Amino acid sequence: MAQIVIMGAGTGGMPAAYELRAKLDASHEVTVVNAVDYFQFVPSNPWLAVGWRKRKDITFQIKPYLERKGINFIAQRVQRIDADNNILHLADESSLQYDYLVITTGPKLAFDEVPGAGPELHTRSICNVDHAEQAWSHYQDLLQDPGPVIIGAMAGASCFGPAYEFAFIVNRDLRKRKLRKRVPMTFVTSEPYIGHMGLGGVGDSKSMLESDFRNNDIKWITNAKVTKVEAGKMYVTEMDDEGQPKKEHELPFKYSMMLPSFKGVDAVAAVEGLCNPRGFVLIDERQRSMKYPNIYSAGVCVAIPPVEVTPVPTGAPKTGYMIETMVTAIVDNIIAELAGKSAESKATWNAICLADMGNTGAVFVALPQIPPRNLNWYNKGKWVHWAKIAFEKYFIYKMKRGNSEPIYEKYILKLLGIERVER
Repeated sequence: MAQIVIMGAGTGGMPAAYELRAKLDASHEVTVVNAVDYFQFVPSNPWLAVGWRKRKDITFQIKPYLERKGINFIAQRVQRIDADNNILHLADESSLQYDYLVITTGPKLAFDEVPGAGPELHTRSICNVDHAEQAWSHYQDLLQDPGPVIIGAMAGASCFGPAYEFAFIVNRDLRKRKLRKRVPMTFVTSEPYIGHMGLGGVGDSKSMLESDFRNNDIKWITNAKVTKVEAGKMYVTEMDDEGQPKKEHELPFKYSMMLPSFKGVDAVAAVEGLCNPRGFVLIDERQRSMKYPNIYSAGVCVAIPPVEVTPVPTGAPKTGYMIETMVTAIVDNIIAELAGKSAESKATWNAICLADMGNTGAVFVALPQIPPRNLNWYNKGKWVHWAKIAFEKYFIYKMKRGNSEPIYEKYILKLLGIERVER
């Protein structure tokens, strides 16, 4: 009997647990360990932050749904990983032995890298449900006393889609409230150009997103490095193409949401030989640790090199389709090893993203994620807005039912008329 432990219960960890349980016989145990006792659908946080969703709409208690499928659940933060002895040490001072460890923790949010940034100081975040609720509270203050808004992403960020979504959602919400004329908006990003997305651009993303910003009166600063934030003021150094300071900006704001750079969570980053200097798990093409063959990892917490060197550091995103195929590869490889076979399954590192833009939406497809690509496509339309809503509802429904079928392979690719493309 093998004890398989999944560390993290997000959009990677929950499907991994369900898929392992569905494909393994009952002699093997599957246990999920998560810092909190609830699941949160992170892609819905931009809606929560403007009051279009409530917390109860995008969260649910994990334990009853996992236990219904015969999966153990422990709501504890992992304090330390003893990878040499295959033991997790938990916050309540208990420990958990494992034969295989699957790390799907998501990131540590590195607000501290920019003085004055973060939800405890002067900028908001939509990276988790608590931050999004706090962002909604501050947004209501903006509605009472409108003024300049800054939205964007800090140097080193690797997930730009939510920043674009939030900018357009705020724009739409303010227009509906007849307040937009009192709220100048600026998009500040470490990307070298609008629509780069950490992917080197996808199709016509640059020209289309620039056009959408112009049409919606959203100014922008690219190659931007935020150096510090004070109450009501953001200091930004705009770099040239050589990475040298080009212009200094002091931007006033009443409200700001800035995505931070990501790092690996402390317990994972502290394991010698497991991670790169930023704390992301170093994996081979089969999602397996380079040093510890019984540790696998998927999602935002894995180390993926940037698509290209940029004047201000930008990371590569790990989108839903990529995470889905990472999880399936891990499950197939663990099953193979338990059967005495070699691990051969590989993920397809492709990027597909449905982005809401308030009353319309955008979709980008990069197959594979790292250029040159077999498919490089960006499009927009109201149908994407509705597709994102449908995806939210189905994913949460799927997680409650314990359904392990792949959403992107079965539905999203077909919706877009795209055949599966290998990495």
